[in-house]
Amino acid sequence: MNTATKTAPVKPVPDHMHTVTPHLVCAGAAKAIEFYQKAFGASELMRLPGKDGKLMHAMVRIGDSAVMLVDENPEWNIQGPTALKGTPVTIHLQVKDADALFDTAVAAGAKVLMPIQDMFWGDRYGIVQDPFGHHWSIATHMRDLTHEEIQAASAQMCQ
Repeated sequence: MNTATKTAPVKPVPDHMHTVTPHLVCAGAAKAIEFYQKAFGASELMRLPGKDGKLMHAMVRIGDSAVMLVDENPEWNIQGPTALKGTPVTIHLQVKDADALFDTAVAAGAKVLMPIQDMFWGDRYGIVQDPFGHHWSIATHMRDLTHEEIQAASAQMCQ
């Protein structure tokens, strides 16, 4: 007779995850966690250090989204923006008060790449770079516009 307790089936996408989740490589992932807590109000969900103390895996939550982190590791060809001398990726934060979060991020040590301003597509928007080389856009939706209105505003801006 099987005495094992029946459990609910395992969910392929756990409740705490979304279909797309950023996984950031950082030169100093533990320090990145501290920065994301100060800059973006992140809460740490877990960390798994390796023998050398570097993080093999970690996860924070920013708003309703998880962000995974790992330390750079040249032996495994895991390099972050600092080692690569830049990044083509921007992580987007859609928040209630872009100005407040932008100011908090800058006060925590983020570098302003694009000052926060009203944009033609209806958002208040700006971009910062964290101390680990990752770019973060921060926005609050201010006005609902049709696709045609956005196209017209874009064309006018590009004249």
